[in-house]
Amino acid sequence: MSEKLKQDHYKVAPQKHEGEKTSPHEEERAPKTDQYLLGRGAQFNTKNRFLKNEKTREHIEGIDDWEESNLATQYIEQESKTIVNNVDSPDVGMSYSMNPYAGCEHGCIYCYARNVHEYWGYSAGLDFEQKIIVKKNAPQLLRKFLMHPKWQCAPLMLSGNTDCYQPAEQKYRLTRAMLEVCNEFNQPVGILTKNSWILKDKDVLQEMAKKRLVSAMVSITSFNEDLRRTMEPRTTTAKQKLKVINELSSAGVRMGIMMGPMIPGLNEHEMQRIMKAASDNGATFTAYTFIRLNGAIKFLFHDWLFKNFPDRADKVWHLIEQSHDGKVNDTRWGVRMRGEGNIAQMVAQQYKKYGKLYHMNAEEWSLDTSIFRRPGEQGRLF
Repeated sequence: MSEKLKQDHYKVAPQKHEGEKTSPHEEERAPKTDQYLLGRGAQFNTKNRFLKNEKTREHIEGIDDWEESNLATQYIEQESKTIVNNVDSPDVGMSYSMNPYAGCEHGCIYCYARNVHEYWGYSAGLDFEQKIIVKKNAPQLLRKFLMHPKWQCAPLMLSGNTDCYQPAEQKYRLTRAMLEVCNEFNQPVGILTKNSWILKDKDVLQEMAKKRLVSAMVSITSFNEDLRRTMEPRTTTAKQKLKVINELSSAGVRMGIMMGPMIPGLNEHEMQRIMKAASDNGATFTAYTFIRLNGAIKFLFHDWLFKNFPDRADKVWHLIEQSHDGKVNDTRWGVRMRGEGNIAQMVAQQYKKYGKLYHMNAEEWSLDTSIFRRPGEQGRLF
């Protein structure tokens, strides 16, 4: 990193529209420091919009203060009240999600779930990656939920928000326990992950796959390891992700890929290569999202972008703006996850063309909800 870059103090200049006022949150800035946190996506903590009296530091004075910000990951154990959430967004392809962990150590700089961490009283920045909330009673809550007589079986999604196979799973094994509950009830599950730890559960996944109860997606954003290492620093490599697809598809698990987000000027040109490699390794379906920077994420991403790619940061930022009507975020359902304009259309056309070329999404397939049963119940005849 150049000396000039180390000394720069990046600040987002938000897009303004007629009649729109600037909120204090929009004046957010990254701390000025010559230290770069390797292994973390965010480099600072953004303000929590729910904490009115929150104090922030404009400048990190020295290495002692910086080390305070670079604490090791903390696991915050709690007893939750619910585990299954109703999803009302038409853009994400799920009706119900369950997340055994809140916050995510993977540290993906673009992650839309960062903003949710503010509801827990933390920042969407470093806190999101360092303070991981562990819902220790998640398997018990899931069992209670499935036992409720009003539950009409529908697919549940693991990792609708944060990755269920993030490093915390190595210690707590909550995802494993939840899958075992689902297998017992014949409850269908969809999974999305960026971590090869899912292979530890191949046995239960294989058993569920025989009953058409599981479908899994692996998220691949780039084969450029330098980009992957800075953009999503604690995820596994693309090579390992392909191994996951190959091994699980060979075991009979229906496997797909999520290409998200596609970022113009950084990784959108890799779509064909990702789809071909995934297809060659057994993936049969795919999905993608286009970059959008909602809430605090726009400040974090702006800081990350200009620090890591100073030669093209302005170009990338403006391409994102061009794809969201002059902003970097769009809240409109049906548009926000796809973008609009020439760049977004080009990505959509690539997706359609190469999906057809590599026979993605060609099969008629769905999870089986007909064999769900509660322990002690007799199987349904119709």
